[in-house]
Amino acid sequence: MGNKYSAEDVLRISKERGVEFIHLQFSDIFGVMKNVSIPIEELDKALNNEIMFDGSSIDGFVRIEESDMYLRPDTDTFVIFPWRTTSGVEARLICDIYNPDGTPFEGDPRYVLKKNLEEAKKLGYTMNVGPECEFYLFLTDEKGNPTTITQDAAGYFDMAPVDLGESARKEMVSTLKEMGFAIEASHHEVGPGQHEIDFKYDDALATADNVMTFKMVVRIIAQKHGLHATFMPKPVYGIAGSGMHLNQSLMKDGENAFYDPNDQMGLSKDCYYYIGGLLSHAKALTCITNPTVNSYKRLVSGFEAPVYIAWSGRNRSPLIRIPDKRGNSTRIELRSPDPSNNPYLALACSLAAGLDGIKNKITPPPSVDKNIYEMDENEIKELNIEKLPDSLEEALVILEKDEVIKNALGEHIYNKYVEAKWSEWDSYRTYVTRWEIDQYLTKF
Repeated sequence: MGNKYSAEDVLRISKERGVEFIHLQFSDIFGVMKNVSIPIEELDKALNNEIMFDGSSIDGFVRIEESDMYLRPDTDTFVIFPWRTTSGVEARLICDIYNPDGTPFEGDPRYVLKKNLEEAKKLGYTMNVGPECEFYLFLTDEKGNPTTITQDAAGYFDMAPVDLGESARKEMVSTLKEMGFAIEASHHEVGPGQHEIDFKYDDALATADNVMTFKMVVRIIAQKHGLHATFMPKPVYGIAGSGMHLNQSLMKDGENAFYDPNDQMGLSKDCYYYIGGLLSHAKALTCITNPTVNSYKRLVSGFEAPVYIAWSGRNRSPLIRIPDKRGNSTRIELRSPDPSNNPYLALACSLAAGLDGIKNKITPPPSVDKNIYEMDENEIKELNIEKLPDSLEEALVILEKDEVIKNALGEHIYNKYVEAKWSEWDSYRTYVTRWEIDQYLTKF
């Protein structure tokens, strides 16, 4: 987004544009956006960091006896919504969460990302990220409840599916542009009703903010068109799930730290080590980048999602792909994450894994340039290619042993996150599904 606003700018623009309500936004540990809405008269107070809220009512925040938290708006995130509501013109500010004693709250995912970016800065790096976010648009029933029915049968990059989704996606793109996004591509994806909108890379904090804003805009515009937008990783059995590939690069002294024109692949030692770090922490990282029971229904062979812990400059079957462009565009693409993750935590942990590779000079195994999906089990074994976890349970067990990822999250978020995810797994494990009824009810 890149605007740099002062508190005075925010006040002046709000007055000029007739803003009546401001949404103070922040994220819980699961990446669900929360809002505290204030009338314009309270904006001054908000910009002086005087707005409080009850942290005990937010998932994974604090206990009831320590519930007062302060919202500190980041003025660079100020944006006026391009749509009007019955309340008139509305704007938003993304906030950091602070304790009453003026220290940053350790359970704030945005703080976790900032803390990891600070670690990178000590080593001389800044992180850029370009996300590719997929989602499904489903029809709603006569009561307005979402179904899993789509109105189109178009495929990847199809030009003109005659459907509501196409016009909804066009409006999403124009709305995002009005809000300052640089849209690089938008197209129909593999699954019927599946779409992707890619926006330009930015520094990691701005990108995480942008992902949160993006999801909000997509949902709101879909609703206007009588559709339901979902970022659920695998909403329909048998068709491709939705991913959120993360294109990552590091900058150092104004140059792309991943580029080396003298290397055979055009990649620097830092880039190779970063890949090594990501691959060595890939299993634990999956618990954060693929955080739901449903995430693991997407991570299966045959549906375009990566399953194998490998990297390549050529094909799309491994976990990490190196897109062709070099020079300042040199980057690695992590293909496993899905859009149900918390972008602040996903980027913080990806960065921590990559930096661990750089600090400890973790050399990655040779690149795998054959399509892994077409290899048999013996070939995969011979190449020592491991797989990502098969379930949330397996990912949680591995996360508990990975000090780098645990440290990236910090004690507060790690403990709350793991506790919530074990509870989610237990709830799923004991639930009797439709599949079981269909399989066993008449058989036994």
